[in-house]
Amino acid sequence: MVERMVSLSVGIMLSTSLLHALPEAFESGADTRSLFACLLGGLLAFFLLEKFAILRHSHHHEGDGHHHEHGHDAHEAGKAGWMILVGDGLHNFTDGILIAAAFLADPKLGLVTGLAIIAHEIPQEIGDFIVLLNAGFSRMRAYIYNLICSMMAVVGGVLGYYMLADASNLIPYVLVFASSGFIYIAVSDLMPQMQRRASLRETVPQIILIACGVGLVLFVTQHR
Repeated sequence: MVERMVSLSVGIMLSTSLLHALPEAFESGADTRSLFACLLGGLLAFFLLEKFAILRHSHHHEGDGHHHEHGHDAHEAGKAGWMILVGDGLHNFTDGILIAAAFLADPKLGLVTGLAIIAHEIPQEIGDFIVLLNAGFSRMRAYIYNLICSMMAVVGGVLGYYMLADASNLIPYVLVFASSGFIYIAVSDLMPQMQRRASLRETVPQIILIACGVGLVLFVTQHR
């Protein structure tokens, strides 16, 4: 199920970015060079954020030959769990702002942006839940904290709506930044996962689900 969601996410995220969010931003009348600079900055920012997360989580492994005091691994796992929660909360808060910006630009764009985020968040939240369990959280605590983090998207959406309504000139840049995130996640994270399943039997469903994602976005944005 998770593997299928990954393929569907790729189709939704790429088509939302390349067919709708970016055209909407570039047709807004904003300076083209500034928008491309924002796109470049967004791609590099997501690269650095991922690099930081990798460095923070890979500096210690079980059986790495380092001598640590008793209970060190449990302590490190607990810290990793809290880092996941903080990062997820900030990520969801940002997603809320991006959805608000998309709705202010065009309600249909807001809808497909929400779909793109949901399609990506489902497998990610499942992964976060597993990480929290491994970090020593009980199932109930992991569920409650994940729910609280998810609600940060609502907070970001409400604040983003009222802030961007009074600063409509920023909406194209928010859309471009959101698109850079969608493109980066799809190309550097999701698609490499799909490439690990290289057999024809696994590739055909991937292509079909990507096409379904693109078709869903086209249907939502063009259907009257």
